[in-house]
Amino acid sequence: MSDAQQAGGQWPHDTDSQETREWLDALSAVIESEGKERAHFLLEGLLEHARQHSIDLPFSASTGYVNTIESEQEAFCPGNIALEKRLRAFMRWNAMAMVVRANRLNPSDGGDLGGHIGSFASLASMLGAGFNHFWHADDGEHGGDLLYIQGHSAPGIYARAFLEGRLTEEQLDNFRQEVDGNGLSSYPHPKLMPGFWQFPTVSMGLGPLMAIYQARFLKYLHARGIANTENRKVWVFLGDGEMDEVESLGAISMASREKLDNLIFVINCNLQRLDGPVRGNGKIVQELEGEFRGSGWNVIKLLWGSNWDPLLARDKSGKLRQLMMETLDGDYQAFKANDGAFVRKHFFGKYPETLKLVEHMTDAEIWALRRGGHDPQKVYAAFHAAHHHKGQPTVLLIKTVKGYGMGKAGEGKNTVHQTKKLTDDDVRYMRDRFNIPVPDSELANIPYYKPADDTPEMQYLQARRKALGGYLPKRRPQADEQFTVPSLDTFKAVLEPTAEGREISTTQAFVRFLTQLLRDQALGPRVVPILVDEARTFGMEGLFRQIGIYNPAGQNYTPVDRDQVMYYKEQTDGQILQEGINEAGGMSSWIAAATSYSTNNRIMIPFYVYYSMFGFQRVGDLAWAAGDMQARGFLLGGTSGRTTLNGEGLQHEDGHSHILAGTIPNCVSYDPTFAHEVAVIMQHGLKRMVEKQENVFYYLTLLNENYAMPGLQPGTEEQIIKGMYLCKPGAEGLPQRVQLLGSGTILRESMAAQALLAQDWGIAADVWSCPSFNELARDGQDADRWNLLHPTETPRKSFVQQQLENTSGPVIASTDYMKNYAEQIRSFVPAGRNYRVLGTDGFGRSDFRNRLREHFEIDRHYIVLATLKALADEGKIPASKAAEAIARYGIQADKINPLYA
Repeated sequence: MSDAQQAGGQWPHDTDSQETREWLDALSAVIESEGKERAHFLLEGLLEHARQHSIDLPFSASTGYVNTIESEQEAFCPGNIALEKRLRAFMRWNAMAMVVRANRLNPSDGGDLGGHIGSFASLASMLGAGFNHFWHADDGEHGGDLLYIQGHSAPGIYARAFLEGRLTEEQLDNFRQEVDGNGLSSYPHPKLMPGFWQFPTVSMGLGPLMAIYQARFLKYLHARGIANTENRKVWVFLGDGEMDEVESLGAISMASREKLDNLIFVINCNLQRLDGPVRGNGKIVQELEGEFRGSGWNVIKLLWGSNWDPLLARDKSGKLRQLMMETLDGDYQAFKANDGAFVRKHFFGKYPETLKLVEHMTDAEIWALRRGGHDPQKVYAAFHAAHHHKGQPTVLLIKTVKGYGMGKAGEGKNTVHQTKKLTDDDVRYMRDRFNIPVPDSELANIPYYKPADDTPEMQYLQARRKALGGYLPKRRPQADEQFTVPSLDTFKAVLEPTAEGREISTTQAFVRFLTQLLRDQALGPRVVPILVDEARTFGMEGLFRQIGIYNPAGQNYTPVDRDQVMYYKEQTDGQILQEGINEAGGMSSWIAAATSYSTNNRIMIPFYVYYSMFGFQRVGDLAWAAGDMQARGFLLGGTSGRTTLNGEGLQHEDGHSHILAGTIPNCVSYDPTFAHEVAVIMQHGLKRMVEKQENVFYYLTLLNENYAMPGLQPGTEEQIIKGMYLCKPGAEGLPQRVQLLGSGTILRESMAAQALLAQDWGIAADVWSCPSFNELARDGQDADRWNLLHPTETPRKSFVQQQLENTSGPVIASTDYMKNYAEQIRSFVPAGRNYRVLGTDGFGRSDFRNRLREHFEIDRHYIVLATLKALADEGKIPASKAAEAIARYGIQADKINPLYA
């Protein structure tokens, strides 16, 4: 709108319109004569002057509902627009054909394979611009750009790879059919396509969160001199509906605070989510602009295509801009679901001024007015501006039509996300709209289309990727680097018994192991300690001074504890990643480091330490994504178990993290009791993940209880890794014998029960340390499976069976976790043996450790009781002995089950 009009009726509370007009005219004169930068400077000066005089300033983090980059400011696309258009058409067709063939031509067992056509259809121009002009491939030394692809657009990525010759028709026909090993995954899954997808981006919301910390990790590697990452970018494609996931916006302030100008979000604003409008009664672009601009991001809006430019240039009254801002997203969706006549009447027809703007245009021309995301020139200009921006992360808010090109089958319709089957007429419409050379006689088969290699389109496609260093997406399954892990003897201080009168915790044992590893000349610099504001809790504050906390700005203040040996030290090349009170951020940093062997060709060794209750429970979706990404590293749950963190209570006490860890196939989990177990497990983990480059990651739970450590029994190392070894044999010569199994802190209760059984009841007990019931269960299930599939061969024995078959008596397992944890091995205990499990089912609570263990019925007295009852059930002692134990130890037989307490 004109300045004069703004000074009039548009501001009804204006008490002096003449003065307002003079101010506006003066500003217009500055813009005309000295440019927009000068005008911006003057406005900033006026605002600061107003602040100094305590004037309440109006605030808006959003701008007009128009393109941020004006047409005269656009960088010109150097590519062949015509050839790129043809290539996009082929990709649109093949992406559609892949999904429809999978659901129409293949035999079904009663359920559809699914798939999505509409998402790629809406962002094909954006992906084309990136692949053709911006995204560099990994050159083996400096790495390439990292792409977080919007998950539902996977068919379009496959369609491009098919044209490039990277995928075959057979593979396209195996879309979502992966069991035989030649299929294409439904979404980006590195586990299932280890040479193709870089990152998983479904579940939605995880992509943006992980990408922010990935971009920060690139800066971290560069600052520490480990890899040159200064020219690499992280591009993240998201849907506007996806931004409602809390993780999507959860770390955007960190990205601006750390000036991650290597990070670019591209939000595909097609105004629709799965069921309908994202903001039917609002404007999602404006909302997101406010979120990102308010958080310090560079925001570029691309809403309107080039054929809107003449209309906006002729909009002297400002009514078109006003109309664009007033129109709700629900109405914009309706416009694209109808036709040009509908748009003329219901959009332009709202005001006489806007209707007059299009009086010279036909309905077809009005219908052809494009949204910005479908204009290749404008997309290129927006990408160019984002690519060259410095000092801030950039978000591109690009308006598109969901299902663009699908016509009545779904274009702009609420149903388009679920559309996976098209009629012959729908297929014919797409064939004609995109001019695909497929005859009517072949339409029912929906054939793929690929031009000959010597056609201009195919030569152009290959030339663009060659110029950018190769194909994308592409994943590196193994790093080129090789390291030798220090021998177990290197960690001798952790393996030996503690001196008489000395006690330490397994947390302290871990810190000693880590400190020794940091001294290794080759691997020390590759260690990445990750903390979520708990270093002092876990006794790791000594690392502050030793290796420093990474901060790209260094330390521009004097820390309050500067006079102490272990003061809080931040530095530009610090090694520790301190994430604050932020488990999801810590996990995302860990994932970036744990997959660095692939993304950066640099092996890193991340150690993420947190309260175990706030680990898998808080970030379970990210932990599963880490498994998909083939992460390698250590997760360490401190103050583990449901009875060790005696003063903290229900929300802090972990009785199930090992159950959750066991659900991730490539997570190897342990609940060690002793320092030597920690050292053996972690050194073995390093061997597997660093030296052998196996795609596993380790989860260890650690304790803050101090006690004497017995030291390593030579020869038990392999048994520790497998999950079970005899750590304290019972006395000889007693009439009855039992086997007590335990892990973590409760193993020591089993040892105490061993003494009570001998002293009070004349029963010998062998005590077995079981650092991993999860690994024991997996081993047993593997043996079971082999036996099922090889019925005529000598059966294999589980490791549990091997360890227990030459022992006698009932087997009693006790842990600080739910009963299900130790229940996993029940079927592998030798046949005929009574197996009883004690565990901490129920909510935690605050109290002293001995009271909590009594409450959850896992202390030494309950272990003795369970042993006596098991012997009585076998007829080896009278049942009265168990009743006697209840009386002797003051056990409350009628108290409420702790599961319900």
